[in-house]
Amino acid sequence: MRATMRVRSILTTTVLGVALAVPAAVPQAVAAPGAAPFDTAAPAACDATDADIYAPPPATVQGEPGDLLACRPAKLTNVPGDVPMQAWKVRYVSTDVKGARNVVTGTVAIPAAPWTGDGSRPTVAFNPGTLGSAERCAFSKQLAGEYVDMYEGGNLTLFLREGFAVAATDGVGYLDGQVHTYMVGANAGHALLDIVRTSRRIPGGTLTADGDVGISGYSEGGAAALWGAQLAASYAPELNVAGAAAGGVPGDLKVTAKQLNGSLFAGFLADALVGLHAAHPEMPFTELMNERGARAVQDVRSHCLFGTLAVFLGARVEDFSTDRLTLEQIYALRGPGGVTWGEIVDRQRLGTGIGAPGSGARYEIGFPVFQYRGWFEEIIPHETEDATRQRYCAAGITTTWKNTYPTEHLTTDWAAAGDVTAFLRDRFAGKPAEGDC
Repeated sequence: MRATMRVRSILTTTVLGVALAVPAAVPQAVAAPGAAPFDTAAPAACDATDADIYAPPPATVQGEPGDLLACRPAKLTNVPGDVPMQAWKVRYVSTDVKGARNVVTGTVAIPAAPWTGDGSRPTVAFNPGTLGSAERCAFSKQLAGEYVDMYEGGNLTLFLREGFAVAATDGVGYLDGQVHTYMVGANAGHALLDIVRTSRRIPGGTLTADGDVGISGYSEGGAAALWGAQLAASYAPELNVAGAAAGGVPGDLKVTAKQLNGSLFAGFLADALVGLHAAHPEMPFTELMNERGARAVQDVRSHCLFGTLAVFLGARVEDFSTDRLTLEQIYALRGPGGVTWGEIVDRQRLGTGIGAPGSGARYEIGFPVFQYRGWFEEIIPHETEDATRQRYCAAGITTTWKNTYPTEHLTTDWAAAGDVTAFLRDRFAGKPAEGDC
């Protein structure tokens, strides 16, 4: 029974990575009271300590998105298969949902074998599935074996065996003293694109600016992948993105949250609420909490995957506020300027405002997209995954869709890994994609 619950726990982990879409703004400096300024000069060598990589953010974040702030060699013990490679932990500049500069961490891995394909070695920008919101849950720490509560090391093995470099972001909120901004898609999309820029600036690295880029992620990572795809043309137009693969995508947060509330997987609704508040501290939140709610915030901040699920098993959002607010009542709450939580959540719906190049859409996508889900998906409602694909088709984006994997949520991540790798391999080889809209 315990093993069954553990597997079901993993299944849900990436359920809520939907995004907060805002236009990329010119980055501004961010001040953290009491923190010291940070020297953003590119490091001459990758000789940072772990403490340097995950240090709290500086008083002033300077530099441009993608600038490398610090790096250190890493041995990726949780990437199976003994693929010869060079790997580094990295700390870099990105842009948050409000257009301000922030600091993000991640991992870059480059196969030791020479690239034998056409052109320069390509890079897969990868966002992991949900790992939890505490500092120790960072993907870069887990890949290096410092904490083990993740399940996608084998996915990276497939990319590396093909000769692709991997630039895997941790996402925003894994520096010391922070909490992961779990649901904020602009944060996720920017961080995913910026780590590709960073990967080309590593001392001793071999990646070049003309290499193709593929984007990949599943569930939380799938939502981040689509936000990277949607933001690429406006935020990182110099990147030659060849294609994006996104599976298990919770394209509409409201639809997903309704199903999670009171379920075995309610922990991820708690993660989502805390993550949104981390990005929008000006919105009503802390003052609404009862004693259980205040404790829940601390639980989110201190647990990774399995701990979160155990603590919040069967919980309802109504349990955490003094007035027993429902989801609909929370959506109606207003913050500064009259914006509601519901409006913030609605901005996260994937596939809104997209179009082909030259369409004048807010988010123009000029490369093919592969979307997928398992036939027995039991965590993310089918209607939101299917609707995201339909919106991409309606917008004229070349979209390949597969929902015939005989798998549920977690096992679809593994079952589709070969198809994802083949999809990106074909894009890097210049083969045209045939959509099936």
